[in-house]
Amino acid sequence: MSRDQYDVIIVGAGIVGSTLACALGGSGLNVAIIEAQTINNEWPSLTASVEGFDPRVSALTVASQQFLQQLNVWSLIQQQRVSAYRHMHVWDADGTGSIDFNAADINQPALGHIVENRLTATALIHVLQQQRNIDIIAPVKVASMTALEAGGYQLVLADGRNVQAPLVVAADGANSFIRQQLQFEMREWDYQHQAIVATVATEKSHQQTAWQRFLPEGPLAFLPLATEADSEQSFCSIVWSAVPDYAQELMAQSDSEFSSSLAAAFEHRLGNIQAVSRRFSFPLRQRHAIDYVKPGIALVGDAAHTIHPLAGQGVNLGLMDVQVLAEEIVRAQARQLDVGSLAVLQRYQRRRKAANLTMMASMEGFKRLFAENALPVRWARNTGMKWLDGVGPLKNRIMRGRWGCSFFVGFVRRLSLFFNRHSRLRSGIQSYGVIISILMP
Repeated sequence: MSRDQYDVIIVGAGIVGSTLACALGGSGLNVAIIEAQTINNEWPSLTASVEGFDPRVSALTVASQQFLQQLNVWSLIQQQRVSAYRHMHVWDADGTGSIDFNAADINQPALGHIVENRLTATALIHVLQQQRNIDIIAPVKVASMTALEAGGYQLVLADGRNVQAPLVVAADGANSFIRQQLQFEMREWDYQHQAIVATVATEKSHQQTAWQRFLPEGPLAFLPLATEADSEQSFCSIVWSAVPDYAQELMAQSDSEFSSSLAAAFEHRLGNIQAVSRRFSFPLRQRHAIDYVKPGIALVGDAAHTIHPLAGQGVNLGLMDVQVLAEEIVRAQARQLDVGSLAVLQRYQRRRKAANLTMMASMEGFKRLFAENALPVRWARNTGMKWLDGVGPLKNRIMRGRWGCSFFVGFVRRLSLFFNRHSRLRSGIQSYGVIISILMP
């Protein structure tokens, strides 16, 4: 039953916002989730064709999978369509350096899973609709918001309804209305890249492998998609990041021309590209809120931070945000504290900000490292990749996640001291640790 007073209001029913609502299901808190778009709980038709997959996919880590399992969401996704990737192969176009990872080396069934975003979103809605303490208010936009004297906020919806709560969570994406209304200060810059995404059918099997090639124009990823066991075709989701002029050239090509360009850029590792879906292109910007919280307000997911899509970490970072925020909200409730108090919300910020900044700094370093064509830097990154590929115990620790990426960033910074007479080489080596963050499970 809809009401006008809640304990928590979540704005945005995408993957991140819906996951937070699910995490608060059964908590005893009255929760509203507000979404501007119509919410559909019908499972999409799953056809084995390039147009039958959602072009938006996520590479969910083991940690994200486990979180979704706790919320009874993962089993619903598995009943539809999900692709485990058991191997990862990364190589540099300007050299001979490469790295291979194999889940079997650490006795695990997979390094992660490629999941269509529409399936994750639908599974979340199914779980949400079973929670008696959660109201889904959609489709309606938030028109305005006003701070309450007693704390918290009142939100005026576009249809004239008013709702209020001591805590409002902004999960409304990179262009968050809530963030803008509350004037959160942001740091952001343009990657000078356009991302092209599409689904392709490949001549050869993807071998349950996530493939990544670093090109001078930008990185290219082939992510394996699930198909029926008896299917003769292999499908992949691609993310091709390129400088704007080249990206526009690729988008202007016919399907056959684009397929040829794509196969050549990928060195025909999976043979010819037999079919390609409609292509989508969007500019890449990195954003980060200086603060994630204010009294009565918390930012999560893309509302707080956006990063380069190649590593597939955007959704994973958002899921870790809401897992931590839900823990802090429930802890505050158990201690009879105000869930919207700054002290409670700052605990969430402290637990998540450092991890997000480390990943974002790594992504920026990674972009600079592979955009650098100076011979010493190319030598350093190729030598580093070869060395890492040959150290089995170290690779296994990376796959198990026993050492965080901050360890490796620190390691390569110390290593760079040996090269302090060559600034460009030093910059490249300092940035090398970002490869580790891409491959962390």
